[in-house]
Amino acid sequence: MTSHDPLTLIGTAFVMMTGVMLLLWMVQLHGRNASLADVGWCIGLVAVTTWYGTAAFGDPGRRGLVMAMIGVYGLRLGSYILLNRVIGKTEDPRYQYMRRWLGSREHLGVFAYFLLQAPAVVLFSLPPLTVMQNPRPTFSLWELAGVLVWLVAVVGEATADWQLAHFRQKAWNKNRVCRDGLWYYSRHPNYFFEWLQWWAYVLMAVGTPGWLLTWIGPVVMGMALVRLTGIPLAERQALAARGEDYRAYQRTTNAFVPWFPKRQ
Repeated sequence: MTSHDPLTLIGTAFVMMTGVMLLLWMVQLHGRNASLADVGWCIGLVAVTTWYGTAAFGDPGRRGLVMAMIGVYGLRLGSYILLNRVIGKTEDPRYQYMRRWLGSREHLGVFAYFLLQAPAVVLFSLPPLTVMQNPRPTFSLWELAGVLVWLVAVVGEATADWQLAHFRQKAWNKNRVCRDGLWYYSRHPNYFFEWLQWWAYVLMAVGTPGWLLTWIGPVVMGMALVRLTGIPLAERQALAARGEDYRAYQRTTNAFVPWFPKRQ
């Protein structure tokens, strides 16, 4: 039965994602690779947004567009993480550090981390849901601007991921700092474009009810990437692995927003 009530849609999404993350948590008990939670978040966001797109109010064309945007973003990122950090790979150093930090509480902490992905998916599904429920039949210039921002962000993040993966494939680059391509202008260009992607929904929802909900994307994602689980953990691991070379990189290159490096 189709339901247009946003609360029903969100509640169903939460229950579905809780079940998915419980299943992935049980899978990681065997392989001990918490990056599965990241894969679950990406694919879960695609599934939830698709569910919204088939059951929410709003112009069908706009719902289809948002489903496509989240689908391309989530499936691209999820498959990248799966292939480069899960299948046949040792656990990401950030999660190894998390396990050491948790100590005797490791199993409970990892369990909680997986379960937290369910409300996280629901939270980040609110911006696309807000855009979907816009009843206007025609697209505005704000929406066009949002799509252009999304395109730049998705291409930029995919490019940064590919450049880093290509760099790491070469054995002689082990424990060396990647300064190729976008990594010449930012120490974390992938995080920057990930954050930029969420601004697309802010632009697309300008002038619509619930517009403030779309700010959840860039604000919460920005805090997570810059202050919590993104840059701080990545920098700690990079310093431990690359030492003085990475310190020189820190002195010359912006951590987040791409810009020309400083002269030493």
